[in-house]
Amino acid sequence: MNNAPTPPIMDPAERNSWKTGFTPQAEIWNGRLAMIGFVAALLTEFLANQGVLHFWGLM
Repeated sequence: MNNAPTPPIMDPAERNSWKTGFTPQAEIWNGRLAMIGFVAALLTEFLANQGVLHFWGLM
């Protein structure tokens, strides 16, 4: 098992590449998509004047 630390990604094109698995690139994309989802939930609550679960009819 290799416990060596992952070297930082210096090339911007490599940082934004679409890679799967437990890679730094995948974690960067996971964070970006989570931020988009969070903002979408906030906008839904603001525009609909109800929570996301009520908006979808789950509560």
